Amino acid sequence: MVKIIAGSFANEIYTLEFDPSSGSLSLLSSITVGSNPTWITSHPAQPSSGTVIFAVLEKVDGEVVVVSFDKDGNGKIETRGISSQGDGPCSVIAMKDEIIVGNYTSGSVTFIPLVPDAPFLKSDSSTTNIQLSGSGPNERQLGSHAHQVILHPERQELLVPDLGADKVWRLLKGDDGKWVIRGHVAYTPGSAPRHVAFYEGMMYTIIELTSGLTAHRLPALPAAPTLTHTTPTLSNQPPLPNDMLAAEILIPTPNAAFPSPYLYISNRNDPSPEGDTIAIFTLADKEKPVLVREVRTGLKHVRGIEFGGPDNKWLVAGGVFGGGVKVFERTEGGKNLKLVAELNDVDAPTAFLWV
Repeated sequence: MVKIIAGSFANEIYTLEFDPSSGSLSLLSSITVGSNPTWITSHPAQPSSGTVIFAVLEKVDGEVVVVSFDKDGNGKIETRGISSQGDGPCSVIAMKDEIIVGNYTSGSVTFIPLVPDAPFLKSDSSTTNIQLSGSGPNERQLGSHAHQVILHPERQELLVPDLGADKVWRLLKGDDGKWVIRGHVAYTPGSAPRHVAFYEGMMYTIIELTSGLTAHRLPALPAAPTLTHTTPTLSNQPPLPNDMLAAEILIPTPNAAFPSPYLYISNRNDPSPEGDTIAIFTLADKEKPVLVREVRTGLKHVRGIEFGGPDNKWLVAGGVFGGGVKVFERTEGGKNLKLVAELNDVDAPTAFLWV
């Protein structure tokens, strides 16, 4: 049995249980935390009694909520009402001594001190905020929109895709321990970078408004990035503009069970009755991702997807507008996905954690 925690575009965070032996997915519990807990992340040092997560409430005057779960999956709110110091927070990560929040609507990044025990967050004068600045030619790009906060896996660098400014901001810590913008990666005007992922010195970006995938060599600062490839996330992309938008990008670390590197992208709003697709790209040539498979999910408006289980064998995905939650198994060495379990009793699922 494996537990999965799911955020949503509703008011609840859900605890699911996946039984791979029987191919079943069931709802264990739900907890009401507030409006739109769309993105969730785990505490970096979990207590022995269960699981602690941080959730952002994607709304005007955004908030961060801390929720603990016992071993049966029952949730308890530990802390609520912590301001994200911005509007529409949609991304959060937790480090050893702070959490970092990306505020989409207001285009800012907030750094909140983390403490080891309940209430886990300390919102006071030591909380800091960086306001991003930029715009693009699309009507959705009137100002900066921080869509993701993510740490580089090999060095102390924070990257922030800014959908509104057509940039991914690059931040380093200064001598005072505070994050400072030190550079950026620029994209074609109107493309709108959404999320990024990394593999062997490369950074891959899904660009939302054109449903594209870019590949950049990304050496450490102050060296500049180099664009090596751009390709659509769909095999049959309709004329632009359209409502079919890339949502999430993941690259599970290769292992003994899945030695070849693959990149996975969720695409939203496909009009097909078979639902949205998850696109699978080979990274055999890491500078030039190649689409090898599109898997129909039966889900409508897929946002977050997440790998989990032994060897990252399984992939969970959810449909905000229909289809519930589904668990897929990686097959053919990672080049394909097979549906193994599904559940409809979850309202507007957006993000997942395997616990």
